[in-house]
Amino acid sequence: MDSNLISTDFETVVEALIFAADEPVTEEMMLDVYVEVTGRQRPTGQEVGESIERINSEYARTGRPFRIHKWAGGYRMATVPGMAPFLRVFFNESKNRRLSPSLVETLAVVAYRQPVTRPEVDFIRGVDADYAIRRLMELGLIEIVGRSESLGRPLLYGTTPRFLDQLGIGSLDELPQLRDIEELLNDPSFNRERARLFSLRIDETESETGQALQAES
Repeated sequence: MDSNLISTDFETVVEALIFAADEPVTEEMMLDVYVEVTGRQRPTGQEVGESIERINSEYARTGRPFRIHKWAGGYRMATVPGMAPFLRVFFNESKNRRLSPSLVETLAVVAYRQPVTRPEVDFIRGVDADYAIRRLMELGLIEIVGRSESLGRPLLYGTTPRFLDQLGIGSLDELPQLRDIEELLNDPSFNRERARLFSLRIDETESETGQALQAES
């Protein structure tokens, strides 16, 4: 291959990697790839951020319908909010399933109390959460993160990067405070359309998240 066809401009490489990736790309991943291919001095994380700012400025200047966002610990491309109605029709929103109330409750307990054991989830919800935990693991939203030091050393569960990705947040620190959620839900102006923004939608194609379940002992 003619090496002249390969762009080694760091900003172009950053844009290409984020464009091509199916998942958020971290700064470390971009820097590692750039150094491995070019053999040049390793850029800094600040240079990554500055490159992305320039790319987004160019997108805005030329009226592009997408931007690069900080997302789930990395960067990914996403369309601007104004494109949502068109994309909703294009992808046929009805093909997406929402999590059932029981799964949402279990996921919320894990998200806010992690690392948490299944007995703790059972106690908080007041019902057996075994099915909900297994289902959330199948969907790739929670995972086993260790074992508790308590009697019997039960498994500990926590959320996954996919959970952050689905919510569109960079870290667990960005989860809304429980008090804020209660106030929001009690606000009469919080209508059905706005409530949908807090619903997780899981695509029917789940083969990519087919992860093996570990049996508790």
